[in-house]
Amino acid sequence: MALLTDELRAWIGREVHYPAREELGRASIRYFALAMGDDNPLYVDDAYAQAAGYPSVIAPPTLVCETCQYAHRPPDEDGYIGHEWHLPVPDARMIRAGNDYEFMRPVLPTDRISVTWTLADIAERSSSRGGTQLFVSSVATYRDAAGAVVAINRETLVYQPLGAQ
Repeated sequence: MALLTDELRAWIGREVHYPAREELGRASIRYFALAMGDDNPLYVDDAYAQAAGYPSVIAPPTLVCETCQYAHRPPDEDGYIGHEWHLPVPDARMIRAGNDYEFMRPVLPTDRISVTWTLADIAERSSSRGGTQLFVSSVATYRDAAGAVVAINRETLVYQPLGAQ
């Protein structure tokens, strides 16, 4: 049985835009650095960041892609508030298979970051365990208030059937 249906193919090219509601903020930067165990003074010390050539503290690079600061919905049953496609793939488990990040410039506490997610592709491929699985490729483009791209996140999800095919 094919996993890649016409219904799923119709999802390719869909976009979802999440506008920024507020500035990223110093507290978000500091908390993220603490959570990551990263004590780089660029993230907490203005004088240090300015001496390094920045206008103020900067955010750890992946903060913009990982914090879901643009989210405008209540948490799901797993506590997640970020973007999800909710693809109609019955009887399958979804696995986050990887991310490829590209950063154009450091993000500042005063930045208002919006994101547009695009479902770039869905491909059905053979599984090493037999049968097939779906590979879903998405691209998240993060922009500042002026519309300049500050980061891109290319994400791969894999949907594996729960039972034998």
